[in-house]
Amino acid sequence: MNQTRPAESAAAENDLRLQPTPDYGSLGPGADIQQGKPFRPEPARLRPLIAILVGILCALPFLARGTVRAAWEHLSQYLTLQGKPEPASPAIMSQHELQNIDRQPVQKQAELLLERAINHYEGANDQIAARVEHWRLRRLKLTQHLNSLLTAAFNSNDLRVRAAAIEIDLAAINVAKVPSNVDMFIKEAESPDKSVRNWGLWTLGLLANRGVETERVTQVLIGYLHDSDPDARHWAVEALALVGTDETITPLLQTFHDDPSPMVRERAACSLAQSGMLTEQQRRNAIPQLLNFADDPALDAQTHTWVFHALRDITGQNLPDEAAAWRNWYSSAGGV
Repeated sequence: MNQTRPAESAAAENDLRLQPTPDYGSLGPGADIQQGKPFRPEPARLRPLIAILVGILCALPFLARGTVRAAWEHLSQYLTLQGKPEPASPAIMSQHELQNIDRQPVQKQAELLLERAINHYEGANDQIAARVEHWRLRRLKLTQHLNSLLTAAFNSNDLRVRAAAIEIDLAAINVAKVPSNVDMFIKEAESPDKSVRNWGLWTLGLLANRGVETERVTQVLIGYLHDSDPDARHWAVEALALVGTDETITPLLQTFHDDPSPMVRERAACSLAQSGMLTEQQRRNAIPQLLNFADDPALDAQTHTWVFHALRDITGQNLPDEAAAWRNWYSSAGGV
């Protein structure tokens, strides 16, 4: 149930590609193998190698089996993907790294710090907050690489990382957090060009989340939930998910229940369960209504399935697709 973003309209940078490496077994200059003749090592050259191998085989019985087993067990735990996270080093922005960032162009600064924020490095979000307005004024670009990092950040399970993505997204499209920009993007949302409209709705959600005309933007976005175009309703849902206030929960629930488009209903479910800027507690506040949806005969089978998906994402419980099971759990949990 990932957060989606409008399709990019700006030209993205070209990815750097690794230089091709030689084929396995290729030989460098000076090799004494003549082309077209099979390679047969001389016996004399093999004698030292044979002696070493024989020595190893003779020594094996005398190795301490317990020591070997312990060493292998120690090594094997790092060869699997199971278990708790294993830190490589403390996740802290070092002074050396911060000094190096200061010497980088703004594009590299934003990309590196957002990457560090996604990986929960202490101090990364503080650095982003201190630099993001400077990046906007210096014309940070929404390149392909930055866009990929933003997508990862918007799907982080840490709302502070998602907030950092919002700040950088606004900087990359050069939008200041001022009320006059709300007026401008409300007009863009009225554009007959769907790409312009979608970006207008998305940007309104970004601004509202940062406290710019939040109540006004919320009402504008709710109005688009009744637009005749399902694509407009889709992006109104995505934008409402960004706002992240209590006032967005009821319209998202209504859209999930009533919208005629399966795509819009699914995105509303995602917005309630995982996407956007609602907190864990705000999402839990939607559980009672989702339980009502779970056995609502007015909903089709697919929407019922999305109800149970949303309940699992919100609660972390792995219960079957049965309304009674979820009601029993909710009652035993004290309605939390």
